[in-house]
Amino acid sequence: MSLLKKAMASLSIGAATVDAVLEQSELVPGRRVDFTIRVRGGVAEQQIDNIYLNICCQYFEERSKHRSEGEKVTEKVKKVYSLSQWSLPEMFVIAPDEERIFNASFVLPYNTPVTLGQCKVWLETGLDIQFAIDPCDTDLLVVRPDAMTAGLFESLTNAGLQLRQAECEAATGFALPFVQEFEFVPVSGPFLGRWKELEIVAWRDDEQLSLWFEVDRERRGLGGMLSGLLGRGELKRFLTIPITTPADEAGQQVLVFLDQAT
Repeated sequence: MSLLKKAMASLSIGAATVDAVLEQSELVPGRRVDFTIRVRGGVAEQQIDNIYLNICCQYFEERSKHRSEGEKVTEKVKKVYSLSQWSLPEMFVIAPDEERIFNASFVLPYNTPVTLGQCKVWLETGLDIQFAIDPCDTDLLVVRPDAMTAGLFESLTNAGLQLRQAECEAATGFALPFVQEFEFVPVSGPFLGRWKELEIVAWRDDEQLSLWFEVDRERRGLGGMLSGLLGRGELKRFLTIPITTPADEAGQQVLVFLDQAT
């Protein structure tokens, strides 16, 4: 019977299970995340070589391909990236039905995507079990913007700009293989009639918040048409804000910058 149970456990039938529980229901980049990992033994004794925890997200990469008739098309390919990893620096043996509890914490990396639109972030927790299929648990996470980014969003909303879309797209020149892009459209206020849309890419480090803006202006009349034909319908701007700046002031700085730049 014991050999049968071991054989079943090696196929993950009645094997040990793992579950991670986060203390916070909503996470913020740059802040500490506390969590508890519970491991429960299965039908047979098993050696656990490692417990691993990964914070993952998805992003999209555009790729061009040619159809059979020679037409070139662009498609979006979904990719997965591991933002942060944690592992238990010791192995142990867990008896049948035994429960082991481990408490730990980590800091959620800056530039973890905010979970808006199609942007997804999740937690993968697993066991590395010798001679067995590793059990794994996956949980979707809720990630909110940090204080400065939240202040920026609030200022844009108060100025009549509505968040329409958020996407994580492949990019080069950054520490991560992607950036998160936020798309706003004016529905009221001073930018209505001046812009078609505003796209923002935000990148945070220990010292500053870097912002890239792309404004697509309304093309009205002869001037707008010529502007579009000459490739000047989209204006790209760049701004950095020290992280010591209060959140409401950061938002106002952005509005003044955009008003003057466009």
